[in-house]
Amino acid sequence: MSGSPEEFDWVEASGRKAKGRRPDYFDDPALDRLYSTVFALAAEVATLRERQDTVERLLDEKGTISREDIESYAPDREAAEERGLATKAYIARIMRGFQQEVEAMEAADPPIMDIVEKLSRE
Repeated sequence: MSGSPEEFDWVEASGRKAKGRRPDYFDDPALDRLYSTVFALAAEVATLRERQDTVERLLDEKGTISREDIESYAPDREAAEERGLATKAYIARIMRGFQQEVEAMEAADPPIMDIVEKLSRE
């Protein structure tokens, strides 16, 4: 990976495989690929959200900005905390479906006798 950024082939690098076997989480490998894609896109959106936040903060501060301003921006403590909270909320929205499934699995099943009694009344 030496050389200037102009020499680096991002397309080739993105096609490289990690060492070892890719973990399987679902019975259907297509679901693993789908979730991998969705989470990669979610990470890209999170990055874009931070970059947009940078642009907005710099515009508020300076009125005009350059690409160098964006690239060299480092959020102060307050901005970093706001971004952290926004990122947590974003991830919570994305993961809510999974969280609901976990909550459903953790919910205690009613005792079998409660079910038998309910069915016998019907």
